[in-house]
Amino acid sequence: MKTIIKIISQILSAIWSFIDKRIIIPITRLILSITKKFETSSKRVENWLSNANTLLFISLFMAVTLFIVIDQKIITFSENSAEVLRNQKVKVIYNEEAYVVEGVPETVDITLIGRRADLMFAKQSSIHDVSIDLTGLKPGTHKVNVIYKQAIQSIDYKVNPSIATVVIYPKISEIRTLTVDLLNQDSLSPQLVIEGVNVNQDKVVIKGAEHKLNEVATVKALIDIRNLVKQEVGTTTLKDVPLKAYNNEGEIVDVEIVPEKLDAEITISSPNKTIPIKVIPVGDLAFGKAISAINLNETSVTVYGNEEVLANLNYIPLEIDVTDLKEDRQYKVGLSKPVGVKSMSVNNVTVDILVGDAVDKEIGGVQIEYRNLNEIYTVQGLSKDDVSIVVGLKGVQSVLDEIEAKDITAYLDLKGYGEGEHEVEVQVEGSDVKVQYIPKTKKVRIKIIKISE
Repeated sequence: MKTIIKIISQILSAIWSFIDKRIIIPITRLILSITKKFETSSKRVENWLSNANTLLFISLFMAVTLFIVIDQKIITFSENSAEVLRNQKVKVIYNEEAYVVEGVPETVDITLIGRRADLMFAKQSSIHDVSIDLTGLKPGTHKVNVIYKQAIQSIDYKVNPSIATVVIYPKISEIRTLTVDLLNQDSLSPQLVIEGVNVNQDKVVIKGAEHKLNEVATVKALIDIRNLVKQEVGTTTLKDVPLKAYNNEGEIVDVEIVPEKLDAEITISSPNKTIPIKVIPVGDLAFGKAISAINLNETSVTVYGNEEVLANLNYIPLEIDVTDLKEDRQYKVGLSKPVGVKSMSVNNVTVDILVGDAVDKEIGGVQIEYRNLNEIYTVQGLSKDDVSIVVGLKGVQSVLDEIEAKDITAYLDLKGYGEGEHEVEVQVEGSDVKVQYIPKTKKVRIKIIKISE
């Protein structure tokens, strides 16, 4: 007991000596230097600090405080505790060229047990290797230990899970045809289209367990349009395009693909066509009225889209409801994009419909055409009146004066008709939408004859 008291006394003496030299004396000198500047106002403070008892009490207070702090730290750092390192990645050691491994946990949790000081150093360490060593194991199912490489040997640890059940398969390879999949095409400018995509190879090798390779339905090069540096007409090369394998349900299959990435050449074009805007009046005007003129602020529009779509597009239809219209009127309407058209140079137009008094006129000798007839048949009219008809016109006089028989089409829709005699309804149409066309002969009789081979 005396020995312990002597040791404590020596420790306190050393602490006091340290405090006296490193703290009390410098503080005293600082205060004295300050008081020199304020000698008159600080005379009492100087006398108080000069008192030996004052310095003794200050030193004793600081020594006790320092002793308590140090003592508490020593106790704290000497106590045992536990810390958990979560989601530590697991490294697998095996022959990657020859085998495929399944069942390995991606991460584990490690519980560290030991003194607080050791745990603090262990957590700050950059070495937290967790591994499973499969060296020397053959194909099949195995239970193996999960090993943690300790940073500090003085602590204990527990790994969760500590044992993993893994399956080792022989690695095989197959050659598959590569297809291309364009992603985020909506991010491409509506005036541009992807004309073609070429990759630097059309075959790839997939490697993995046999049952995994059997799941692979397709291997795709995923070309993301958002990765294009510039969106402009021409050919651009997109590097490091990733490859993915998919099953029949479109789910990704975890197999090795060689190569993992490749380059793709993307050809961008801007097919377009300028076509007229065709106003189509819908409904009947007020009695005795007809359209004398149709004026648009934009008469044509440039459309962008697929070349096949543009080839079959001759005009943009614009329907205007003129039901019971009896005087001039202005319409502001939007144009509807036809199916397959991505962009138009004009989206809104102003249409002025001018109205005048309607008159009637008849034009005869309009030849009847036949539509949608099966190519194995031919048609004959049974009489002269079944070959050509008279068509009645209704419109303003100035418009009707410009219309001739060649501007009118009369036809029979023979879709579904077969060999024999038939009575078919006559339909008429004209090139001028301001005019109403009425066939004076509603039906004609024809004979459909099969062409001899």
